[in-house]
Amino acid sequence: MNQETTSGEATPATPRPAATILLLRDGPGGLEVFMVVRHHAIDFASGALVFPGGRVDDADHDFASRLGTHARTGHADAFRVAAIRETFEECGVLLARPAGALSLVGADTLRNVSARHRSALNAGTTGFEAILRQEKLEPATDTLVHFAHWITPANQPKRYDTQFFLAAAPPEHLAVHDGSEAVDSVWINPARALADTLAGRFKLVFATAKNLEKLSRWNSVADALAAARATAVVTVQPHPTKLEDGRRLLRIPAEADYGGTEFIVDLPPAS
Repeated sequence: MNQETTSGEATPATPRPAATILLLRDGPGGLEVFMVVRHHAIDFASGALVFPGGRVDDADHDFASRLGTHARTGHADAFRVAAIRETFEECGVLLARPAGALSLVGADTLRNVSARHRSALNAGTTGFEAILRQEKLEPATDTLVHFAHWITPANQPKRYDTQFFLAAAPPEHLAVHDGSEAVDSVWINPARALADTLAGRFKLVFATAKNLEKLSRWNSVADALAAARATAVVTVQPHPTKLEDGRRLLRIPAEADYGGTEFIVDLPPAS
């Protein structure tokens, strides 16, 4: 909630750190991304089609600090740990590997870990680090490729500072929504998701729509990951202007490479 300054102007809410993963696979018609529909009772992007993800918490920072720098994975920062944790919580995909191994966990290991721990993790009665240590696993932070960085506009009451990552979905992992925060899920071609939104089937917030547009430039997982690795991420914090007809004009930096700098949107803000 925004606070008032002594001059009567509202102080922008502090953005909360968050992380999300765009899980990718090669489908019959080209590149597909996994998306979930947010529960209508959630106060941020309720009812919207989104990528799995959520807030970075203190435990993610603690876990990342203990992982440190690894010769293979590089620095395991809290955003990457949170993204992997949230993806396991929300859709049951676990980007982790046995300690010291090269391959990600297989289907049997994933089923066992999910059966033993996922409900408790979602309930908050156990932690992600404790689960991985008990199962002798480590988060595969190296599988995440930095893709985008968005900060909610300063005029919104609930704000997030979100890092977006791309990752190839392990073929043996079945991605399904959790039935709690997410009430539906779909593997979908990015261009199809945008077209279905225009047709009224889906609801998308601005950041999700723009990242789908960028993702639609590539036809395969390999192409998307290679392009993301070769491209510097530019932070985007849209600057909104309310138009007379009730719509909003959002301005973003040209360097972020979203095909323009000014966009008129009809949907209300996410919060």
